[in-house]
Amino acid sequence: MYTNRLAQEKSPYLQQHAHNPVDWYPWGEEAFQKARSENKPIFLSIGYSTCHWCHVMERESFESKAIADLLNTNFISIKVDREERPDVDAVYMTILQAMTGSGGWPMSLFLTPDLKPIFAGTYFPPVPAHGRPSFAQLLLSVSEFWGSHRDHIIASSIEITSALQERINVSDEEEYAEDIRSLENSTFHHFEESFDSIDGGFGGAPKFPRPVQFDFLFNYYKAFDDTRAKDMALFTLRKMALGGMHDHLGGGFHRYSVDRFWCISHFEKMLYDQAQLVNSYLDAWQITHDHFDAGIVRSTIEYVLRDLTDPDGGFYSAEDADSEGEEGKFYVWTLEEFEFILGSNAAVSAFRFGVTTVGNFEHGKNVLHLAHTLDETAQLFGKSRLEVEDILGSNANKLIVVREKRIRPLRDDKILTSWNGLMIGATARAGDVLNEPRFIHAAVAAGEFIWNNLHPNGKLLHRWRDGEARFDAYLDDYAFLINGYLDLYEATFDPIWITRALELQEEQDANLYDTNDGGYFNARESSDLILRSKNDYDGAEPSGNSVSALNLFRLFYFTEDERFRIRAEETLDR
Repeated sequence: MYTNRLAQEKSPYLQQHAHNPVDWYPWGEEAFQKARSENKPIFLSIGYSTCHWCHVMERESFESKAIADLLNTNFISIKVDREERPDVDAVYMTILQAMTGSGGWPMSLFLTPDLKPIFAGTYFPPVPAHGRPSFAQLLLSVSEFWGSHRDHIIASSIEITSALQERINVSDEEEYAEDIRSLENSTFHHFEESFDSIDGGFGGAPKFPRPVQFDFLFNYYKAFDDTRAKDMALFTLRKMALGGMHDHLGGGFHRYSVDRFWCISHFEKMLYDQAQLVNSYLDAWQITHDHFDAGIVRSTIEYVLRDLTDPDGGFYSAEDADSEGEEGKFYVWTLEEFEFILGSNAAVSAFRFGVTTVGNFEHGKNVLHLAHTLDETAQLFGKSRLEVEDILGSNANKLIVVREKRIRPLRDDKILTSWNGLMIGATARAGDVLNEPRFIHAAVAAGEFIWNNLHPNGKLLHRWRDGEARFDAYLDDYAFLINGYLDLYEATFDPIWITRALELQEEQDANLYDTNDGGYFNARESSDLILRSKNDYDGAEPSGNSVSALNLFRLFYFTEDERFRIRAEETLDR
């Protein structure tokens, strides 16, 4: 069995590649020096442990001796876990999007020895397909071009990098010169125009949960009493909860839906999705007082406490989409399995969850979704609603017992400060709003874990795993953890949390604030990053700058210290 340098790393993603025949290096000076001394281009592969297509490319290419020989002979190969090094990921995602117009993982980039871009892409197949060359063809082409046009490549890479840095540094003042109300209205109308009034969500498939959208719509409704905003958010949240993207047996939400109906999932489960969706459904419950929404909050937190919580209190990062090499195998069912497990009551659950012989997934298997209401189920089987609820509850317990005997997807058990901050805040707030002291206790335990393990000697760090805390904190670590601690303070009124939030804010300002133009850089200035950028885009996770602005306003209201208000406004002006 091959063993490469990644065997010494703590990242589950890097360890997944530790026995590839590729001579992988982790990101660092050893690899950079090797590329410079041998004058070889760098092949940079960026992904994460629960990424389905990362697994596919590993099986097809990185486990291949022939591919490994091409890489080892012609390139210095570097593997990066995007969740450990979001700063590296952000730089090269910017480059990928600039060069190709789109992004995604795994990222596959070719760099000069001084880390500037030559070529960028994502997944490449083992044979030519869908207009893409095979990965082997690509390796040969880049290697040949490097050998024959090296000076041209280096000059072009410098131009690309300079152009990107100039674009990052350009102020957006003119673009945002209009007044705030106009911005809010134009944003609302954007959502209104893209809203799917039949199945919920915004735009077509694939559909991703974007909780920041719900944040905006609920706040717009509150500010302007426009029920259209509220209704779009509530309708989408309900459709998501009814669909197969929601795990109806184990709780929690999968990463996204590949169809417009929120039915067929991409099955990985991410901590940051659970945290943000807890807040979204909690907002919905506070508006509607519908126990359905409160139930989603509780079942999602129960999933996290059961399956994503370290014995010492921190929250793990994710669970994979694949098990036994198949996407979704842990979660899907055949009608025959239902009938064998549930006996005479199988038809009730099959009707409720839309389980058929044909199936809605691969090979006659079914992704469970709430295809019919309780009343429809009761009417079909001639039973009362209460009888149906009892049958469904008993059946669900039987299915869970069987599912737990299956081989679970890989759990990425690294503990990230940023995502823990999101979950700490969501769990504390849910415990407060729903009067669940156990949730508050869990949030306190996680808050203490991060402080004790990832804030040694007054310096916040990013990742903890297997007893090791590593990597300087990034903007999201500071912003999300401060937000979580402020939520903990509001849930407990224990002053330790606001004291710690203030200390972290001081650190964040000292390490990341742009004293020239306002706003916060994503990471500290570093010799191994060719760009230093700021992020103001709310994507799958909220922007660290937007969360920081909210934190600063909250700190101003708590302390009445004008410095926080001024810095918040400077951040927004940027």
